[in-house]
Amino acid sequence: MLLHWIWLAHRPGVNDRMKLKLLQHFQDPEDIYFADGESYRHVDSITPEAAEALRDKDLASAEAVLATCRQEGLHLLTIQDAAYPSKLKNIADPPILLYYKGNLPDFDALPMIGVVGTRKASAYGMQTAKRLGYQIAKCGGIVVSGMAYGIDGMAMSGALTAGQMTVGVLGCGADMVYPLSNRALFKDVESYGCILSEFAPGTQPVKWNFPKRNRIISGLSNGVLVVEAPEGSGALITANHALEQGRDVFVVPGNIDIPSFVGSNRLLRDGAIAVSSGWDILSEYEAQYPDKIHPENSPATQTAYPDEVLKVASEVEKPAVNREKTAKKSLLKEKLKKEPEKKAIDKEPPRPYIDLNDTLSKLSPDEKAIVTNLKDGERLVDDVIAETGMTTGKLLATLTMLELKGIIRRHPGKRISLK
Repeated sequence: MLLHWIWLAHRPGVNDRMKLKLLQHFQDPEDIYFADGESYRHVDSITPEAAEALRDKDLASAEAVLATCRQEGLHLLTIQDAAYPSKLKNIADPPILLYYKGNLPDFDALPMIGVVGTRKASAYGMQTAKRLGYQIAKCGGIVVSGMAYGIDGMAMSGALTAGQMTVGVLGCGADMVYPLSNRALFKDVESYGCILSEFAPGTQPVKWNFPKRNRIISGLSNGVLVVEAPEGSGALITANHALEQGRDVFVVPGNIDIPSFVGSNRLLRDGAIAVSSGWDILSEYEAQYPDKIHPENSPATQTAYPDEVLKVASEVEKPAVNREKTAKKSLLKEKLKKEPEKKAIDKEPPRPYIDLNDTLSKLSPDEKAIVTNLKDGERLVDDVIAETGMTTGKLLATLTMLELKGIIRRHPGKRISLK
């Protein structure tokens, strides 16, 4: 029964991992509810406090939540339902119950891209978020974000403009609009996508809910795009969740003199993938979704929000130079520095062993492990991670160094090879 799902989902002192253990042991929340106190002791990792909470069989609060769901038009999705996203189910601590409004996309059949960033975004950041949200959608991806003012809202607005559905993940009840200034966006997302939350209806948007919410944004996504993030921001928490969950992390390069880009640029230094268009992101999943995604040329100068909104955003910080022009020039310079890649029908042959041996002598142990793994040709990044035993973050950072040294080359579909 749904009542028992609600009862279990909101047991105080029972964390998400414990709930998973209980479901694995008892199979069903109804069985958990009717089990006696002694039975809980046989479940691995259940603490005395959790066992005590499970002995409380009062369903009054669950009945109140269910009544509110009916009144507010909220649907419930349990971790055992077929429509529950498999990517989210496979993280370490998935929510066992989600509340949602609108229409669920086919999470497993479509590329999902989390887009995050600061609320106090620059005009350049807001314009870029809107443009990339539009391009991601036009290329066949679905934008997943937190519905906040700033980068989140702009990316979702861009995706909606492209005619694609979006997914909003809240740090409060799915029946609440937060912030109130995004009321129109909420209505659009509800109409053309879905709004979901693990928190019971009526839950207020208190600050400690948002870091918990962020694991769902990354958990639903194939990769997470950080548009603009200062140090210590929630966007960086989401990026860290993404790395822990084995997701890709993409970053828009930002002006190094602007504090709100310090966190973003640090991610690039640590091995995140630099992007300047929606196709830069979606091309990584071309092999995984061959019939779902495609390149799409969209205007590079698409307006984000009305001029008055951009004016307010630009007042947050006033750099000494025009940040959009500076960013574009920076990207152009980097592009011009790169030598044009050779076009060939077949893959380039692997380097001769003697040349490879000479290269290995100049590398760090981690770099040697990766280069050795690539000596027989092009490989999937995930396979290299599995065979070298490196963490995702460490491997991505090492790949960046090898790329800068001109030793390896990245290919679409998360593939890499020696140059």
